[in-house]
Amino acid sequence: MSAGRPTLVKPPPVDESKAPIENALELTDLSIIGPDLFTNTRELWHPPGARGLYGGCIIAQTLAAAQRTVPPNFTVHSYHCFFVLAGDSSVPILYHVERVREGRSFCTRTVQARQRGHAIFTVTCSFTRDGSGGEQTVSHAAPFPEGVAVPPEGYEEPTLGGAEQSPFEHFKCPRNDFDVPPERRKIWQWVRARGKISEEGGHQAHLSALAYMSDSYFIGTVSRIHRLWRFPFKPEEMDHLEPEVKAHINKLNDTEGTDTLESMRHRPKVGMMVSLDHSIYFHNPKKVRADEWMFTEMESPWAGDGRGVVMQKIFSRDGTLLATAIQELAWSHNSSLGAAFHRSGLS
Repeated sequence: MSAGRPTLVKPPPVDESKAPIENALELTDLSIIGPDLFTNTRELWHPPGARGLYGGCIIAQTLAAAQRTVPPNFTVHSYHCFFVLAGDSSVPILYHVERVREGRSFCTRTVQARQRGHAIFTVTCSFTRDGSGGEQTVSHAAPFPEGVAVPPEGYEEPTLGGAEQSPFEHFKCPRNDFDVPPERRKIWQWVRARGKISEEGGHQAHLSALAYMSDSYFIGTVSRIHRLWRFPFKPEEMDHLEPEVKAHINKLNDTEGTDTLESMRHRPKVGMMVSLDHSIYFHNPKKVRADEWMFTEMESPWAGDGRGVVMQKIFSRDGTLLATAIQELAWSHNSSLGAAFHRSGLS
């Protein structure tokens, strides 16, 4: 492997019959080296201005690796991971899958993502056999929120000129909740994979894509509901930004329903944010269509001592609760901001 090479094996040409997110999450089987061993087929996405890899890349690829080792009639229902070290997009990742348990109704897998011989990420996920709940069961689900704006027909998310386009896009829903305490504030947005996920990818590709997108804007929830200065530049540098960048940031801020940038100048400043762990509970996995608009609602029941907990509900457009995700994050306040402070970049 040559220095700085982002993949272990030369990647094949991009498959235009698949959605960009399918190509981004493609894995190469390394069974010639060892059992249940995989690596990223293509270079992993490094968002502009981010400290390291987009965490959703590793979340989704560990899930995809685990899915490769379970029978086709088993579907993921529970996923729990820890971010151990920051990922480096210039170094290939090795995904080691361990078959922890094989059962009639449930099976368990652990996956460890490694770079340079060190674990950067570890996850345990559980799969359940389709239909194992029986014919008679009780059910309930949180309702779809009221008053949600929907993406207009033909909407395409605008991007900054020259910025690398991500494999998914968003439509942010404006909110006006200035009088609501932080523990009751909500962050609303729609998200979907670009393009059309292939029939060949099946429901596994849709689930991996949902896992990928579940990390989008998750880490920034606490800073948004507390209206912290979270941009990778000092407030006094705002007036010296390129007009396009300044307009993009103002529009982003207005959409999120936060205070004006001028009023936020004296708010605490976020120096660094990192995800500590990430869990996803898949409620209706076979109904996930990640290339169609999905609505996400994020909130934080607690924050303190430099850490915070964020909860996310993910709904299909028809109101079905598809999944619930939970994340704990840590941050530091620092008035001397660097060029980048968090994994997801400016957005």
